[in-house]
Amino acid sequence: LLAEQNTNVALRFASYGYILESGRVVMDGPAAELRENPDVKEFYLGMSEEGRKSFRDVRSYRRRKRWLS
Repeated sequence: LLAEQNTNVALRFASYGYILESGRVVMDGPAAELRENPDVKEFYLGMSEEGRKSFRDVRSYRRRKRWLS
């Protein structure tokens, strides 16, 4: 069991992962699949089609997380 807030580190070491949001599991699966998931890339790894985002470039979330709808 690894409880880690740094998603990039956690998905490098784990073979299977769970994404928790507000105390509930919102996603789970093999780490390789989670790393390729577009929502995980955007919200937890800070990546987009343009590449890695800096926190200085993000003024607010423009897209709502699908699983919170």
